[in-house]
Amino acid sequence: MQFCPKCGGLMLPKKTEDDVVVACNSCGHTEKGGKLEEYKVVKKTREKEEITVLEEKTEATLPTTRTRCPSCGHDVAYWWLRQTRAGDEPSTRFYRCVKCGKVWREYT
Repeated sequence: MQFCPKCGGLMLPKKTEDDVVVACNSCGHTEKGGKLEEYKVVKKTREKEEITVLEEKTEATLPTTRTRCPSCGHDVAYWWLRQTRAGDEPSTRFYRCVKCGKVWREYT
C-alpha cells in the first residue's frame, strides 16, 4: 500500500500501455509504478461493464505479525482481512506463514 507524498491519500495502481503508474485517489498525483509483469491482472465483469483490477504480486506489500504457524511453528506471518460472512458479522483474518507458506484463518 502506498500513500501520496503530497496529500497523504491512497495511491492506486493504474494500467498504461506497457507500464503501471500509481495515482493518488484524492489529488491525482502520479508516480511510476513498475512493469506490468509485476502485477496480477484480474478482470471482473458486471452486466455490461468490464473492470480491470491490478494487484501487486509480491507479498512484501502485506503486513506481518507475530503469530505461531500451526504447521512449522515459525512465529512470523503475513495477514489480511476479508469479509467472508454477512455484512453485519466481523471480518475473517487470514494468515500466511513467511517460512512455509501455510495459510490459515482466524474468526474474530
